[in-house]
Amino acid sequence: MLSNRSAYWLAAGVIGLFASLSPSPLYRTYSVLWHFAPLTLIYATYAFGVLATLLLAGAVSDDVGRRPTLLVALAGLMGSTALFLLADSAAWLFVARGLQGVATGAMLSAASATLLDLHPRRDAARVGLTNGAAAAIGIGLGMLVSSSIVQLGWEPRRLLFIALLGLIAIALAGAYRMPEPVAERKPFHLTVEWPRVPAVVRRPFVLAALAALSSWSIGALFFSLGPQLAGHLFATTNAVVSGTGIVALAAAATAAQFLTGRTPPWIAASVGSVALAAGMVMIVAAASADSRLLYVTGSILGGAGFGAAFLGGLRALVAAIPPEHRAAVMSAFYVVAYGSLSVPAILAGVSVTYVSLQSTFEIFGSVVAAIALVVAFEAWRTRPHRRALRPVPEPARS
Repeated sequence: MLSNRSAYWLAAGVIGLFASLSPSPLYRTYSVLWHFAPLTLIYATYAFGVLATLLLAGAVSDDVGRRPTLLVALAGLMGSTALFLLADSAAWLFVARGLQGVATGAMLSAASATLLDLHPRRDAARVGLTNGAAAAIGIGLGMLVSSSIVQLGWEPRRLLFIALLGLIAIALAGAYRMPEPVAERKPFHLTVEWPRVPAVVRRPFVLAALAALSSWSIGALFFSLGPQLAGHLFATTNAVVSGTGIVALAAAATAAQFLTGRTPPWIAASVGSVALAAGMVMIVAAASADSRLLYVTGSILGGAGFGAAFLGGLRALVAAIPPEHRAAVMSAFYVVAYGSLSVPAILAGVSVTYVSLQSTFEIFGSVVAAIALVVAFEAWRTRPHRRALRPVPEPARS
C-alpha cells in the first residue's frame, strides 16, 4: 500500500498526465492521411464528453471513494489511447477523443479532492499550487513531447500513444495501491447532478469561476489556433516551432504559480488578471503586425497571468470547501473551467473559416482581455478591509 505522501504525488501526476493528452500536433498528419480537417469537431467531442461526465458523475467519488473513481478514469484513458493507436479513419478519432473526455471528466474532481484529502496539513495553498502546477506542467510537456515526436517523423501515430500507454499503466498500478481517503462510502448511482455549491463557499466560488473563465479562455484560443498563428508568424511547418506559444504559456504559468503560491489569493487573482489582459493585447497586436517578438512576449506575460489568476481563485475556493462537499464543488468548478476551455475553442475554430486568422484573434482576444479586467476588479473587491483587520480595543478598567 502506498503511503499518503506517495499517493498525494500520484494524484498530482494523474492530473498532469491527463492535462498532457492533447493529440493536436498529430491533426495535420491525420488531415493529410485521411483528407479530413477534424480539429474543431473532434475538440468538441472531447469537451462535451468532459462536461457530460462532470454533470452525471462529478461528485461520485464523494460516495464510492476516490480510488475506485481514479481506477475507472485511468482504465477509460487507456481504452481511448488504444483507440488512437489503432485508428485507421477519422471516425476512430471521434470515438477515441470522446472516450478521453469521459475519462477526464471522471478524473478531475476525484483527483483534486484526493489532493486535499491526503495532504498532511490540509494546506489549501499548497494543494492549490500542486493542482495548478501539475496541470500547467502537463500541458507544456505534452505539447513539447508530442510535437517533437511528430517532427521526428518516425511512426508518430504509434510511438506517441505507445509511450502514453506505458505511463497510464504505471498510474493504474499506483492508483490500485493507494489508500482510500473516503471513510464512509455509499452505493454508486448515476443521476444528472447539476453543479451544487453550498452557500458557505459561493463567494470564493464566484471568484474562482471568473478566474477560470478568463484564464482558460486564453488556453482555448491557444489550443485551437495558437499553432496555426505561430506557423504563420514564423513561416514554418515545424511542429515544435508551431507549439512555441503553448509551451511558453504553460512554462510561464507554472513559474507564476510558484512565485505567487503564498501571496493572498485576491492579490494573485487581481494582478494575474491584469497581466493576462496585457498579454492578450500583445498577442492580438502580434497577429495584426506579424510580430514574432510580440507573440512570444505576449505568450509569456499572458501565461504568467493565467497561472497567477487561476491559482489565486482556486486557492481561495479550496480553503473554503467543507470535506463532505469537496468533489461536488470541484466538479462544479471544472464545469465552468472546461466550459471556458471548450466553447471559445469551438467558436474560434468555426470563426476562422469565415474570417481571417488575424481577425479571429482580434475578436476573441479582445473579449478575453475584457473578461480578465472584470476578474481583476472582482478580485480586488474581495480584499480584506483595514477596519475588519483592526483589533477591537479592550474596555478600560476602572
